[in-house]
Amino acid sequence: MAHPRNSAAVLGVLAMAASGCAGCTSTAGRQPVDGRTFTLAIGSDPASLDPHLTVLSVTSQVDRFLYDSLLDLTADGKPVAGLAGKWTATTTTASFTLRAGISCADDTPLTAADVAANIDFVGDPASKSPVTGQTVAPGTSATADEATRTITVTSGKPDAFLLRDIGTLPIVCGKALRDRKLATKGEGGTGMFTITEAVPGDHYTLTRRTDYAWGPGTGQATRPGLPDRVVVRVVPDTRTAAGLLLSGELNAATITGPERQLPDAKGLAHADFVAPLGELFYNQADGRPGHDESVRRGLTQALDLARLGSVLTDGTGTPSTGMVTAAMTPCPGDTVTGNLPVHDPAAAASALDTAGWKPGPDGVRVKKGRRLELTVLYGTQLGPTMTATAELARQAWQSLGAAVTVRGLDGPALSQELFGTGGWDVLLGPIGFASPNQMVPFVSGPAVPAGTNFAHIENAGYDERARQAATMVNDTGCPLWTAAETALIARVDAVPYIDSVVPTYAHGAGFEISQTSIKPSSIRMYAE
Repeated sequence: MAHPRNSAAVLGVLAMAASGCAGCTSTAGRQPVDGRTFTLAIGSDPASLDPHLTVLSVTSQVDRFLYDSLLDLTADGKPVAGLAGKWTATTTTASFTLRAGISCADDTPLTAADVAANIDFVGDPASKSPVTGQTVAPGTSATADEATRTITVTSGKPDAFLLRDIGTLPIVCGKALRDRKLATKGEGGTGMFTITEAVPGDHYTLTRRTDYAWGPGTGQATRPGLPDRVVVRVVPDTRTAAGLLLSGELNAATITGPERQLPDAKGLAHADFVAPLGELFYNQADGRPGHDESVRRGLTQALDLARLGSVLTDGTGTPSTGMVTAAMTPCPGDTVTGNLPVHDPAAAASALDTAGWKPGPDGVRVKKGRRLELTVLYGTQLGPTMTATAELARQAWQSLGAAVTVRGLDGPALSQELFGTGGWDVLLGPIGFASPNQMVPFVSGPAVPAGTNFAHIENAGYDERARQAATMVNDTGCPLWTAAETALIARVDAVPYIDSVVPTYAHGAGFEISQTSIKPSSIRMYAE
């Protein structure tokens, strides 16, 4: 079974950040109103609210109301003050100085030692945190100086984006650190809201803290229109959520698929974020057809990626420009355009011929007596359009001369196949990353089961550039990170072709989306 963070990344539950003001709702000419309740829909119960023991996007949204981090990020990915007012970092060490007067939801002061303990917990592999290795390297540790309120971090390995990675870790207060059951219930928070009621599977009620005065940035906690309460309702059915939104029972809901037509027809404003959705990976393990670059190239040329993308996103997607889709990525750029094979069925057939896969008597290609058989996987949690997309891919590859079996699996089963049994040839599904360094263990290094390189990729061009980039602080290594990712795509090790533009609609409120979720301090309530 895969480590939780592995399945989360591959299944695309780590959605990315909003694109600038595409990530904010329009509030022009509207007057904010105090004393209101903001009601938000999420698609499933968040389960544990411990921010160090989950990577589920719905949980991260709830936790964002409850737990602050040392730093916040602006729309263009620049750090601003959160719990920390000062900071410095290299690729191996970082230092954060806490703002004065920060308290916890239980009225105890937040100490530098508490923050250091958060980092130690996540950096210790024995804690089994799904965040370990995702943003916090194993072996990362921290020390505290209470006199200066300073936390000094030593990374377990060089991290080009150490400031962002440690700076955006949600911080839990001391009592909940010592008793993780409290964090599981959403207690011990450092954020703007505290949890006052929890009815799992139905709703969670959060109350704004009157003593909160520290972030993110400056002046956010005192602006007019902030809600006094937030009610997070569990609404699994998108159509139901759309109806509740239109009736005014919800102030915010993420609506995708055909149901988008309902709020769109009413002219409701929405804040968008871009998430990876259409990606292909070929299993390159020895003995698999995808081990041969010519086969990968031919199979890709057989696909009309534009058509697949249109079906997958119901015509609402945007062509991929990279594997890190967040507008907050430290390394913006286009690694896709001009680097993917273009749709050309004749060239696809020629590529397979060159690779030794010749048409057999029954129409299925063979090589040294072996039939070209492909097991294609996709995640059912990605919605019904993924089923239709998989069917289009199957038809294209059958026309090319492959015998294709398509399997739709839920999250745990898909994770088991990718990181356990390895009984697959093509993955139709995305991986989501917030920065280029997060990609490294998934596309290089030890293959499963020894590591997390689930597709058995060996790309020397990527490895060397990523190795060099990892030694350079923040965006100074961006040209190398971009070149590394380009090397993957040019060799058909990864095929990103369409991104999903995910809208969160607003009714009677305005807000910004950043780091995949609604930013609590940005919420403004308005009179109908």
